[in-house]
Amino acid sequence: MEIKKDILWRVYLCFLIIILLGIVVLGKVFYIQTAEGKYWKSMDDSLHLKYVPINAERGSIYSEDGNILSTSIPVFDIYVDFGAGGLREKNGKRFKDNIDSLSFCLSQLFKDKNPEVYKNEFEVAFKNIDRYYLLKRKISFEEFQQLRDFPLVRLGRNKSGFIFDARDKRINPYVLLANRTIGLSREDSSKNVGLEKSYDSVLRGTTGQRLMRYSAGAYMPVDGAEIDPENGKDIITTLDTYIQDVAENALMKMMVQNKSQHGTVIVMETATGKIKAIANLGMQKDSSYLEDFNYGIAKATEPGSIFKLVTLLSLLEDKYVTIDTKVDCEGGSKYFYGLKIKDSHPGTGVITVKDAFAESSNVAFAKLATQFYEDQPMKWWQHIDKFRLNKVSGIDISTSSGRPTIKNPNNKNWEKTTIPFMAHGYEELVTPLHMLMLYNAVANNGRMMKPYLVSAIRQYGIDVKKINPEVLIEKICTDETLAQAKECLKAVVDSAEGTAHKIVYDSVYSIAGKTGTAVTANNNNGYNKGNKIYQASFIGFFPTEKPKYTMAVVIQNTRQSKLNYGAQVSGRVFKEISDKIYSHYLCKPENKSKTEIDSAEYKYVGMKSDVQSIFSRLKIKYIDSVSATGGVWRSVHYKNNAAELKNIPEVSTLLSVVPDVKGMGLKDAVYLLENKGLQAIVSGKGKVVSQSLAAGMNFKKGQKIIIMLN
Repeated sequence: MEIKKDILWRVYLCFLIIILLGIVVLGKVFYIQTAEGKYWKSMDDSLHLKYVPINAERGSIYSEDGNILSTSIPVFDIYVDFGAGGLREKNGKRFKDNIDSLSFCLSQLFKDKNPEVYKNEFEVAFKNIDRYYLLKRKISFEEFQQLRDFPLVRLGRNKSGFIFDARDKRINPYVLLANRTIGLSREDSSKNVGLEKSYDSVLRGTTGQRLMRYSAGAYMPVDGAEIDPENGKDIITTLDTYIQDVAENALMKMMVQNKSQHGTVIVMETATGKIKAIANLGMQKDSSYLEDFNYGIAKATEPGSIFKLVTLLSLLEDKYVTIDTKVDCEGGSKYFYGLKIKDSHPGTGVITVKDAFAESSNVAFAKLATQFYEDQPMKWWQHIDKFRLNKVSGIDISTSSGRPTIKNPNNKNWEKTTIPFMAHGYEELVTPLHMLMLYNAVANNGRMMKPYLVSAIRQYGIDVKKINPEVLIEKICTDETLAQAKECLKAVVDSAEGTAHKIVYDSVYSIAGKTGTAVTANNNNGYNKGNKIYQASFIGFFPTEKPKYTMAVVIQNTRQSKLNYGAQVSGRVFKEISDKIYSHYLCKPENKSKTEIDSAEYKYVGMKSDVQSIFSRLKIKYIDSVSATGGVWRSVHYKNNAAELKNIPEVSTLLSVVPDVKGMGLKDAVYLLENKGLQAIVSGKGKVVSQSLAAGMNFKKGQKIIIMLN
């Protein structure tokens, strides 16, 4: 009995403990559901739900003439939810009915797998109930349009399970055109360059959000839980695609021919400061050329003789000299505190400042700067400061550098030789854009404009912001100084002794500018013989009387370059570009009310009816000295806007002899000879200048006659 009681007591105790434990568990469950319910639900959601960003459609970049320079095209990632209710209803009947035709269509579209492979992969995914099965990445919009009309897919997302995830791919329709200036747009926007970086916030738009649920090992979008993005705005650049194309082609041609290292061309609209073209090319390891760096804006170098304009303006503005002041070049060689400065063309004696500038005498400008500024170097430096050569240009593009380095008299590295060397373009580092701004100011009657690359920001075709020209300095110097400086710049090209005369001079339109040839060190190994390479420059504006464009061409050569001097290299590029710009935009045909008298004599042979028709259409007076029965061929003698038609005896009357076809066009000559029974063999183009059978001689039918055209 005692044993039974003992056993029962123990059973009751265990039962009681179990009841108490159950009460505790139930209490804890109740507590969790009521007191901590929100917390644990949010924890569950955080593990299974998340928001992912939806990038907005990036805005496009346009040229000023309306061409797309950079734009975004949609690409699509395609997923399939094999757990979609509509796809699995009725034991997957809809899937089974369409799988064969869908597999065939996919195979035809992508051409990467045969239909059987697609079918097998889909059946496995359907069996495994894959909720976010990746079908394809980055298909084009054209492929997407075809895909959404395929069997099953066209039934919609719930019935087909197909999910389309759209995103943008950035392209440049013109490929390399202004590639470095337009820049690159990457997923990590901090690595963007060019305008894509400078205007990233404008182009990018506002990012949206999409709620994604974690299920079956993958995140899937939740329907109806999206915040739509706001598309980015477009930017309208100042670039002109015609000028840009001309600039790049001319630069490329010279770089390849001369085996140059790198080069840049910048074309600026004189009155506004708009950059109409900027080309940058650098040699690659395989000797090809690409836009690998923005040499025009970001690379500061010793400018060489193009910096002499700074010295000239300073001397003229301080009235220390005029362009007629005489200066002794001392044979083109002189020592300054133990360092030798020499001219590229030795032997020059006493000449005017204007001639010294035109002939680019280093000695002359080193002497003048030393003479007047050695004891007051701060006055010299103040001119440089006024011309903004020691400040960033302010252009609206992100670059890795572009800051000039100009010595200050208060610096420790200021030496006695600094002024004479700075005076002709050494011991300072400036970008081509800085020098272009100064030359453009001279062309623009002293007004220095801020260079800029974007003229408008546009949204849905409407300008939301206009960027207008900005004046940095209203007047860089007096009108008297400007007039004298322009005379010197014109002399560089117009004067027979000017360094650019042989290559840049043009009688059709006028050009003013300055050549520069700077000696630079090869790979920072100093200026010793064998290490020297040359930087060739030409900066100028045209037409001189009323400048429309200012252009800088700066090319770094190599030891393999056959041409080194500014005019030979950069001057040629400048001339090719300016010729095409002038003929395309500036050379407008004049409407003349009177026809000018042409005293040149012109002779031609042709059919009477054709000649009379041409003269009647052009309203040219003519006299036909042949009678009405004189045949159908005429010899034309045209002079002083009047013509006389004469007979050709061998053609008109003597039907059995070789006719004289000299002076005829090809069609008339062949027509006449073959109607006579001769077999014509033609060589050349133009008008007939000779024939193998002499006019007037007898011939046999079918005989060959060779006619030479000029």
